[in-house]
Amino acid sequence: MRSIAGNWSLWSKALCAAALVLAAAGSAQSQNAAAPAQSQAEAREILMRMAAYLGGAQAYSVGLRAGYDVVQKSGQKIEFNETRKITLARPDKLRVETERSDGTKALVVFNGKEIVLVDVAGNVYATSRQPGGIDDSVVYFVKDLGMRLPLGVMLMSRLPAEFEARVKTVDYVEKTSILGAPAHHLAARGDGIDFQVWVADGDKPVPLRVVITYKKSPGQPQFWAQFADWNLAPAVNDATFTAQVPAGAQKIAFAAQLPRMKVSTRKTAADKGAK
Repeated sequence: MRSIAGNWSLWSKALCAAALVLAAAGSAQSQNAAAPAQSQAEAREILMRMAAYLGGAQAYSVGLRAGYDVVQKSGQKIEFNETRKITLARPDKLRVETERSDGTKALVVFNGKEIVLVDVAGNVYATSRQPGGIDDSVVYFVKDLGMRLPLGVMLMSRLPAEFEARVKTVDYVEKTSILGAPAHHLAARGDGIDFQVWVADGDKPVPLRVVITYKKSPGQPQFWAQFADWNLAPAVNDATFTAQVPAGAQKIAFAAQLPRMKVSTRKTAADKGAK
């Protein structure tokens, strides 16, 4: 049987441990409550500096590894992954090479005259006339053609204006070197999405990592991307922005270009006969 002294020793240790936990929690809460306006102003300044740097870059290439949630009917989230290589040359040229986790590969090219999408696995390709710069082509590709282009807004020269219009608040989380280089970790909020971004410290404020939460979608799925091998002076030529269509590939239309089936409200002869 334990002695009273032994029980008291155990209680003392437990109380000390609890006090330490509460003290740490209280400290964290006070830090969160502090969140001074100066910190938020600094965070917005860093975010806008990144936006101006990316939007003003005349050319760059970057690789990234990304993951995105697909919410099942059961509510469970399944993550799928992909790698991407982006090469951009303003005002009107863009090349995006993608390989998904199941091995399928795709290529999208904007060349100032048309958009070309190549589905290597399906051995098909589609084209759409689209003269103009990258900004207009990104909007057309996503909204009019209904295609997927995560982080498309980050390719636009008007990225600073997009952030000004969409980002409601920005908080400075911390400075970290966990991504291989000193970076500022920011947390931003908008109407439809929240996002975190890790911006490289120094005179080249490129994003090193992004996490996006689609808070109005069922299950609040996330998309994340880890950037690598930023090159602000890539060697590009006309061949860089020419889509290599595989031999024997079939040309198809984008789904949004197909005529919609008209559903007739009139009864067919068979319907009338049955009646």
